[in-house]
Amino acid sequence: MTGKVWLVGAGPGDPGLFTLKGKQVLSEAQVVVYDALVGQGVLNMMPKEAELINVGKRASNHTMPQEEINRVLADKALEGKRVVRLKGGDPFLFGRGGEELELLTSCGIPYEIVPGVTSALSVPAYNGIPVTHRDFCSSLHIVTGHKRKGQAYDIDFDALVRTKGTLVFLMGVSALEDICRGLLQAGMAEDMPAAVLVKGTTSGQKRIVATVSSLKEEVDRQGVETPAIIVVGKVCALAGEFAWYEKLPLAGMKVLVTRPKELISQMSEKLRRKGAEVLELPAVATVPIWPNPALSGCISSLSEYQWIVFTSPAGVRIFFDALAAEHRDVRALGGVRVAAIGGGTAKALAERGIYADLVPEVYDGESLGVALAGRCTGNERILIPRAAAGNQELVNALEKVRGVRVEDIPTYDTVYEKQDFIDERAEFENGSIDYAVFTSASTVRGFAKAVEGLDYSTVSAVCIGKQTQAAAAALGMKTYVAKQASMDSIVEALEKLAARDRTE
Repeated sequence: MTGKVWLVGAGPGDPGLFTLKGKQVLSEAQVVVYDALVGQGVLNMMPKEAELINVGKRASNHTMPQEEINRVLADKALEGKRVVRLKGGDPFLFGRGGEELELLTSCGIPYEIVPGVTSALSVPAYNGIPVTHRDFCSSLHIVTGHKRKGQAYDIDFDALVRTKGTLVFLMGVSALEDICRGLLQAGMAEDMPAAVLVKGTTSGQKRIVATVSSLKEEVDRQGVETPAIIVVGKVCALAGEFAWYEKLPLAGMKVLVTRPKELISQMSEKLRRKGAEVLELPAVATVPIWPNPALSGCISSLSEYQWIVFTSPAGVRIFFDALAAEHRDVRALGGVRVAAIGGGTAKALAERGIYADLVPEVYDGESLGVALAGRCTGNERILIPRAAAGNQELVNALEKVRGVRVEDIPTYDTVYEKQDFIDERAEFENGSIDYAVFTSASTVRGFAKAVEGLDYSTVSAVCIGKQTQAAAAALGMKTYVAKQASMDSIVEALEKLAARDRTE
């Protein structure tokens, strides 16, 4: 049976600009053939079970020739698979999408096109440059700045200058001097505003604004990295007035987030709203222990417990899944009081209609144990359904109360994960990541496994609590602790660090 190919535009880098349809199609892919220009945030959306093929296309640096890419798409589809060709920007805007369709069409392979947000529009927008403005221009022209090696430009500079419109050159930074010279020779005014926009929509975003006659000199002075685009036109003069992205509190900051996969998106979204670029490293995953006779036995006798203690949102989720598997619901907890280690766990309980009777002021196992021990008279039976490798300080504090019976039931294992398509170790070694966020000691350990061999002194760690900080400090990381054990408090800590970094 013949499969199908989707050509999907991944946008300019910010995963928030990836389309809803693109995300849905990607989530169902069995094979993903992706480019070097696809943003890391979108790469993290690739299905774990999919076959991932990196073709690494970037100007003058192709891991795989275009003809071979075309053949891979066809071959995988002919195997009956759902194939996503994931391309930076839009697949039909200098993305050679049309060439890829030629072979698919000749082979009778069905396909769909999912347009993407192009850098020609989005990158100027993130730099405060409207590519059209009725007071300045009435047209927009997008031109490839790339030329074949050893050949002259096939660009009608005279025609471009006559349009009096905004000009956007993609893939042209290496030929900036030739482009500016061509425009000037065609009669463009020397003082026409022009800009080079570097790594737009990411933490590495940089803007160099000058004139057509001085832009090359200014770029040589300041230096640029790719990817970058060139914008020429009067609208470039508006960048200083309309710039907005760099005003966000975490703009220019790249943050590694290490929460468990099922929780990572919440933390990432909070940081992205503040302007940070987020690199997600799940680091740990929770695997339910099932079947679990010990937990099933506890659920059958819930009325005999005075307290149930939850130490993580994952523990809450897995407990209630087990409750449902036994054909029981929240009514089974009617006479039982509930304790939660912190705000996140309490929120997970509230979402299931249970409001915690006890949440300690300090969100850690020892504090929870001490607080709960203070509520006990000595005749309580306490159930703790949690990770198999749970912190022992919680149990130790409770067992100091004579007569208390503690049943510490493992309900899930914590396993460490590693992704192969992003080299987090290299990201730290080249200074690309400003801070790493850790929400538990287990995420610190998972991170360490994922980046074995890294000099941990290069890592600035923002930790959710003292136990997490201790685990990070033991590896030699530079550590900071949020005032409270919550995602919002972590974001506040990062905002303060960002403000401090900008003044240093």
